[in-house]
Amino acid sequence: MSKFITIAVDGYSSSGKSSMAKELARAIGYNYIDSGAMYRAVALYCLNKGYIAGDGVIDTAALESDIDNIAITFSLNPATGRSDTCLNGENVESEIRSMRVSNCVSEVAALPFVRRALVKQQQAMRGRSGIVMDGRDIGTVVFPDAEMKVFVNASARVRAERRHKELIAKGQQVSFDEVLRNVEERDRLDTTRADSPLRCADDAEVLNNDNMTIEEQNRWMLDTFHRKLAEATAAADAQR
Repeated sequence: MSKFITIAVDGYSSSGKSSMAKELARAIGYNYIDSGAMYRAVALYCLNKGYIAGDGVIDTAALESDIDNIAITFSLNPATGRSDTCLNGENVESEIRSMRVSNCVSEVAALPFVRRALVKQQQAMRGRSGIVMDGRDIGTVVFPDAEMKVFVNASARVRAERRHKELIAKGQQVSFDEVLRNVEERDRLDTTRADSPLRCADDAEVLNNDNMTIEEQNRWMLDTFHRKLAEATAAADAQR
């Protein structure tokens, strides 16, 4: 009997995929990995090292020579019950969510050598226990054989509204227009990059959550999980 499956959750920025993936992992007792946080951590590393100039140009040669020195892990936060992102052993969960990082993460994530390095780290996180990983290319590149694939979408305006409220709640003073421009630009970069562009896997379940409550989204994810687990179990039994 199949006890664990791999769950890949992809989608556009600020679509709510991370929140849903985290909640699903908590509800079913699986490990949760935020691959987007890993790219944000690399972007933060670049900013701190001075690899990104004031005009946004990335010193790709310096970053590529340093990429093997970037280790990203996740540690459980007892206060929240969820995993925080650590960059070379330092908790950077708050820093990577800033607009400073948001404004350059797509350019960093588009670099082929960065994607290769992080995909390698992501694939190594798949152990004998169940895993829920969200990002842009999980179902198409990282785990193309995942038993459950979900692609989350919502309009750019709705996603910008969610992101703006989140940033304001954290005390970051940013305008809605700035957030909307960032969301639209990230969409453009994510879908047009040459290496592993954001796209919906052919066998993914598509969820448009423009008009769904958080509770409805979480229920949809849980129902989909139970269906996919049953299918995987039946397939495994049939092969015996």
